[in-house]
Amino acid sequence: MNFSELFLPENIIKTLIMIVAFLIAIIGHEIMHGYVAFRYGDDTAKKMGRLSINPIKHIDPIGSILLPLILFFFQAPFLFGWAKPVPVNMDFIIRKWGYGAGVAVSLAGVAYNLIFALIVSVLLFSGLFGDISGEWGAVFIGFLVQLIVYNVVLGIFNLWPIPPLDGSQALSFICLKFGIEVVPRFFYQIAPYGMIILLVVLATPLSQVFFYPTQLLLRFLLT
Repeated sequence: MNFSELFLPENIIKTLIMIVAFLIAIIGHEIMHGYVAFRYGDDTAKKMGRLSINPIKHIDPIGSILLPLILFFFQAPFLFGWAKPVPVNMDFIIRKWGYGAGVAVSLAGVAYNLIFALIVSVLLFSGLFGDISGEWGAVFIGFLVQLIVYNVVLGIFNLWPIPPLDGSQALSFICLKFGIEVVPRFFYQIAPYGMIILLVVLATPLSQVFFYPTQLLLRFLLT
């Protein structure tokens, strides 16, 4: 596909589907962090209006706009990025409820993504929508597929035990719950280099190892 073909009507529709599915995945992920924290008594996100589904409140200029645009113009197979992190007073939550609550808040976004992907997969193959045909039927099915893909990719990606991803935070709290301090101390030491480590993983064959669970789950949900 050359650059001019990006702006053909069918490609514009495909891109819009990708953008909407992408935003649903990343914004829902962040809202769930704040919502679960709110259930534990932390109203920081609520006071700042970050439990809203209004995408403007969650869009990060780099992660939600610049990076996806770059990937789009370079014709990447899918968009990638992040929303603004929802503020959470984790110290308050752990002090009042313990490390288990910290794990719950840390993994709330991942749980949202994976459960949402499972629900969409069930809807996709349930036959609930009858015999969908025609161009708009293909658009609708494509949208459901993109919802599954983006939520699975984002959910599994955030489980990686690399700061600042949710997996590293959850693993730290689990270790602290059992009195194991070496792991959270290690994450704290490498946290300043977390983004560099992520870029190295994504740019090398290591990404195939880290994304292998993603491939398995997508195969299960899409077949």
